[in-house]
Amino acid sequence: MPTTDARPVSALSSPDAARIAAAQADATIDRIAHVGLSSVVLPLKVPISDAKVLTGRQKPMTEVVFLVAEITTEQGYQGVGFSYSKRAGGPGQFAHAQEIAPVLIGEDPSDVGKLWTKLTWAGASVGRSGLATQAIAAIDVSLWDLKAKRAGLPLAKLLGSHRDSVRTYNTSGGFLHTPIDEVIENAGRSLEAGIGAIKLKVGQPDWRQDVARVTAVREALDPDVPLMVDANQQWDRATAMRMGRIFEEFGLVWIEEPLDAYDAEGHANLARALDTPIATGEMLASVAEHVRLIDAGASDVVQPDAPRIGGITQFQKLAAYAEHKQLELAPHFAMEIHLHLAAAYPIEPWVEHFDWLDPLFDEQLETRDGRMYVSDRPGLGFTLSEQARAWTVATAEFGKRP
Repeated sequence: MPTTDARPVSALSSPDAARIAAAQADATIDRIAHVGLSSVVLPLKVPISDAKVLTGRQKPMTEVVFLVAEITTEQGYQGVGFSYSKRAGGPGQFAHAQEIAPVLIGEDPSDVGKLWTKLTWAGASVGRSGLATQAIAAIDVSLWDLKAKRAGLPLAKLLGSHRDSVRTYNTSGGFLHTPIDEVIENAGRSLEAGIGAIKLKVGQPDWRQDVARVTAVREALDPDVPLMVDANQQWDRATAMRMGRIFEEFGLVWIEEPLDAYDAEGHANLARALDTPIATGEMLASVAEHVRLIDAGASDVVQPDAPRIGGITQFQKLAAYAEHKQLELAPHFAMEIHLHLAAAYPIEPWVEHFDWLDPLFDEQLETRDGRMYVSDRPGLGFTLSEQARAWTVATAEFGKRP
């Protein structure tokens, strides 16, 4: 009776098999040795006002507070991530991060999903949304930055990019505190800098001023320049429907946050009634909250904010669901993170351009021909600047530096 060899036969050539075996022999499990947390206060050059300020619900924004997480492994790799808060919440994020960060010491940094769950359970009594997940987000982003650096890849490539650049639009030049002549000048400078579209803030108590501002910008720009508007949740349902119909003639890319962020039914009514797409989601603080709006048909363009919903791990879950529903994607703020995530989204997305964060990093993003380009630097591709260190108001450390 003939004998058989029970050993599996490799489909790889001998040289390929040898290379893989050598790589496996060199591979080691790294461990988290040190976690550093920082609270960084970035002052804005001028107080910022949108519709929430003009309706009296908020004060002008004068600063943005960042929670920065720096994670170092026993082998000396380091990841950097951040989340942020506007007007309130910065000290709370920093305090919560201090309470949960110690559970990371000694863990394998590659197990990002496992660590997200571990961090969530470490602070489970405060829930799984809002400030709690925003504190986790800084750590989660740092872990993904670290993972991509260990692989020697830009984060977009690690995730599996669909493109090396993403359509981009500018927001920071179109706030309501800015006189309309200056808004038009800002728009021209943005387009000259290679940014492809312009977003304007609306939602003022006098709707005629909104129409006048949008008309002035539309007439000043080339008719082919894409234009969006953002009401920052300040319309009621009747006003949103009326303004949506008025703005139909402008051929807008979208109307953003026409209603309260949690009004799924109202947004769905607008999405059905208007030709102009409805965009919303930046204020939501969990994947579950986004899913509720998506399932209600409340948005044509989903606008998640990775630092607000718990980081890249949670963003990826939401992105998969949004793709399943064939929705467009336009992440809010934090272009340093969202460029990579948008590049990995199958449906052509948008990325929001804000220049506010430029002083925090030594590197800058490239924009040209209406698009923002993913750099070839590993990870997110950013290192904290000396200015960011100078703006640091509190720090905490756990573990030991290798």
